[in-house]
Amino acid sequence: MRNKIVILGSGESGTGAALLAKHLGFDVLVSDTGTIKLPFKKELDAHGIAWEEHRHTLEAILNANEVIKSPGIPESSEVMRAVRAKGINVIGEIEFGYRYAGRCKIVAITGSNGKTTTTELTHHLLLTAGLQTRKGGNVGNSFARMVLEDLLNRRETDGQRIFVLEMSSFQLDDIQAFKPSIAILLNITPDHLDRYNYMLERYVQSKFRVTLNQQRGDKFIYNGFDPEVAAGMTTCKRTVPADDQNSLVSTRGSQIAIKKGFCKNGRIKVGKHDFDLTMSALRGPHNMFNAACAIRASLLLGAKAAKIQEGLNTFTPPQHRLEKVAVKAGVTWINDSKATNVDAVNYALQSMDTPTVWIVGGQDKGNDYTPLLPLVQQHVSAIVCMGLDNTTILRVFGALNKPIVETRSAQEAVQKAASLAHAGDTVLLSPACASFDLFKNYEDRGTQFREAVLALYTH
Repeated sequence: MRNKIVILGSGESGTGAALLAKHLGFDVLVSDTGTIKLPFKKELDAHGIAWEEHRHTLEAILNANEVIKSPGIPESSEVMRAVRAKGINVIGEIEFGYRYAGRCKIVAITGSNGKTTTTELTHHLLLTAGLQTRKGGNVGNSFARMVLEDLLNRRETDGQRIFVLEMSSFQLDDIQAFKPSIAILLNITPDHLDRYNYMLERYVQSKFRVTLNQQRGDKFIYNGFDPEVAAGMTTCKRTVPADDQNSLVSTRGSQIAIKKGFCKNGRIKVGKHDFDLTMSALRGPHNMFNAACAIRASLLLGAKAAKIQEGLNTFTPPQHRLEKVAVKAGVTWINDSKATNVDAVNYALQSMDTPTVWIVGGQDKGNDYTPLLPLVQQHVSAIVCMGLDNTTILRVFGALNKPIVETRSAQEAVQKAASLAHAGDTVLLSPACASFDLFKNYEDRGTQFREAVLALYTH
């Protein structure tokens, strides 16, 4: 009888794992308590993969030899309690893909903020340098799907392949043998603590699992200035030898020190090389740090400095992350919908160099907004609340005596912001909150904002 694999969750991660497992000859079942999206259903059907939706049939699931779990399924769920009680081995899609990835280099990028931008930038720099690289993980294609495509194209033994993977703490929780050649830890701020019994130290431990299996010769690039990262360096298990650690220590303001180098006025020194970011589309000191990490990783993988500079000049930041939507009537509109926590907004406001109308709000996650007060006082000229319940925002920032209004849609928020902004100002959507009160997700929120801005100037 063939080994049976049950995959819990049917998104890109689950579908990618299912396709790889089917190719390898496993008996596969995909189970999801939600509705499986039509494109994924079609893929599963086309490959003869069994699936169920709106339920987890425990009898079938507990008959598995192994379970591949979606990162979004908590250990406290009924199905996971049953699987653990049965003693079935549980892994994530990243771990499953790693088993069959063959000879390759892996760059694993994690952190509370900046993961996607750093992943996209690292991938772009490597591509510009002419290296064979692909990106995925928590952004874009699942790792398992990319591994399957390489197996089908008979590239499984090519050691020159490079995978750049964005990795969440949830994905890191489900690794066992996964070992990146280069691990990057950008920062750690409180996030998703409901999954970690509201204990920050458990979240920190989860992030440090990116180094769990690293050995001599592997590289660990980390933010030595971040207090939680610095604390984790002494309290979390690490196997990376000290001479293979690359501490990127950021200082306040616009400077980022990289060992003996620094970044100032848009110029970065990494090792013996100088890079100019003044022509780059990246904004803010936090993105200078992200760029420093991407540059260091690219140099370690053999990219030439001249090609890295070319990549920095041509990089386009991902959507919904300090994305410039338009400059109309002298007003610059910025979409930072991905800023779903206070720390991300802190970075965004630091990046503002003109008077700013700030659009904030959404599904509050128990935010403490007080750390933002100095930045809001300094940079923000008016506040537009966009959410169903703006009570906390009104209370905290109302004390600053700045113009503040409430709205219930992206369209209304854009119209109010336009009436408050003047030529030379910036309108910044950087919500500090989840999006689920008014939108499907942060992408939907950012898309509706963008469409509303563009529509504003077509009438």
